[in-house]
Amino acid sequence: MHRWDRAGLERPRTAPELLARRFEAPVPLLAPLLSTGTLALVHGPRGLGKSFLALHLAWAVAAGESFLGWRAPQPRPVLYVDGEMTDAELQARLRLLPSQPDGLQLLIAHASQYPLGDLAESDGQARLRRTLMLMMEARPALVVLDNLASLTGFSAEHHDRWTRLQHFLLSMRVAGHAVLIVHHSNKRGLQRGTSRREDALDLTLGLRRPADHAPREGLRVEIHFEKARGLFGEAVAPIEARMATDPASGRVGWQWRRAEEGELERAARLLRAGLKPGQMALELGISRSKGYELRARALERGLLEGVP
Repeated sequence: MHRWDRAGLERPRTAPELLARRFEAPVPLLAPLLSTGTLALVHGPRGLGKSFLALHLAWAVAAGESFLGWRAPQPRPVLYVDGEMTDAELQARLRLLPSQPDGLQLLIAHASQYPLGDLAESDGQARLRRTLMLMMEARPALVVLDNLASLTGFSAEHHDRWTRLQHFLLSMRVAGHAVLIVHHSNKRGLQRGTSRREDALDLTLGLRRPADHAPREGLRVEIHFEKARGLFGEAVAPIEARMATDPASGRVGWQWRRAEEGELERAARLLRAGLKPGQMALELGISRSKGYELRARALERGLLEGVP
């Protein structure tokens, strides 16, 4: 016991006491992206596919499958809390998934007999905690909150509301839940609101539209790691992902590659078409120095044979 007195104050632990403690290692949920206790946020502009991405992440964890190169070692229960779509809209999206695992459970604000409440307020937090307690037989390893604005009424000016929500998220981490928050980007491509939000987060994913995206391609997006505590090297390399529907089954699948590979291919295609490195950089929306760097890499890989 570490209690000091009847006031319930806890005395600090000494360094040897802390070193002597044994802690359970986080359990991988979608390696190496998500583990128990991970607090993550994905943000992007409207219509770019944030909810599709979050739902497929949830599916992979619940089904014990892989997604965009991340792998769930085994199926784990997931609670998907949606504050924006109707139950009919979510039903249509569920039918697009490769499977419908029992471990994927959904709490839908528009279809709920009882209001979910504001998760930035104590009443809404208490309601979600009670829901999680009632799910003890299938205790969610991952809770997805889609999205921040609809579930909290959050706006850029509500710093105090984020502070209250942050305390709730930290309590979820202590309880062993991983949490993924879906949020909107502002016009500059940054997540809306205070940058202080990242202080408590382990992972922040930013979705961006590729420079050469064409509407006929459908959902195609770049995923950038803006914060990744404990992840390094290849694990945080940007990803380019595209969602496509299989005409035979009517279900969707994803193709993905490292975003740098796609950027290099696009640069080489423009250089083969006769553009100079500076013109190619302008076309791709990158710096001139990056344009010359891509030209050098394309030459090394033999992608510019016959180009003067």
